[in-house]
Amino acid sequence: MDPRDWSLLGLLSLLWSGSFIFNGLALKELPPLTLVLLRIALAAAILLPILRLRGLGFPKGIAGWRPYFAVALFNNVVPFCLIVIGQTYITSGLAAVLNATTPLFTIAVMAAAGEEGLSARRVAGLIVGLVGVVILRAGPGMDGAGYGILFGLGASLSYGIAALLVRRHLANSPPLATATFQLCASSVMMLVIAGVVDQPWRLPMPGLQTWLAISALAALSTAFAYIVFFQVLRRSGATNVTLVTLLIPLTTILLGYLVLGETISLREILGALVIGSALLVIDGRVFNILRLAPRAS
Repeated sequence: MDPRDWSLLGLLSLLWSGSFIFNGLALKELPPLTLVLLRIALAAAILLPILRLRGLGFPKGIAGWRPYFAVALFNNVVPFCLIVIGQTYITSGLAAVLNATTPLFTIAVMAAAGEEGLSARRVAGLIVGLVGVVILRAGPGMDGAGYGILFGLGASLSYGIAALLVRRHLANSPPLATATFQLCASSVMMLVIAGVVDQPWRLPMPGLQTWLAISALAALSTAFAYIVFFQVLRRSGATNVTLVTLLIPLTTILLGYLVLGETISLREILGALVIGSALLVIDGRVFNILRLAPRAS
């Protein structure tokens, strides 16, 4: 990875970290499901013209749309809803720490589905990651924070299932098409869900700050973030782009402190460090660096 790759990775971390902050701001006036609907629908509206400029056509018939609806369910609808509902119980920083467990769940899902084997390093990483989650959840009973943590972990599991579906059914779909079509499919599903549960037309009109947060959430943390993500993916590969999961909690905790006035406990910091260590173990490059260091000296 050259300096430009690292710059793009840092930008992607900032964009995705911002989603937790924008959620926290918008949730002050909007219910979670309506917020998810607005985020997804506006992001789809932004990406559709770009899709047309690239000359990419729409899927043909029900069979063509089916895989996009399946991916949309597990990559947008379920995790977005669980994350924003979870953020009504926990801070944005803790939500981002929980989101960092996504690679752990992805490895477990891929192994369970027979798509990838479990090496000793991956098993060790999963165990260390589980310890980090236990540290986060330390304490008696199932209070509000406990439910928030459960929702955050459910979102990470959903992302892991989405990765499996993409590999099996959308491996040959252009990345921009995958992003746009899944957002379109998500918009349809969320229109029904939010319409039944929240009845958005009965809600009072949000203030300017909320609309700005929603606009930033859709334009920056969803539409633009997808474009940056695919750029990093094309330039650096799938393994390198997963490094963003190490950066997002740090950026989100800092932004949560500066923007939302949030604090994070020592236990949560320790849990985040343990989960980050698990990701480093799974990634493996740190061991290669350590092995090469004596030779370089």
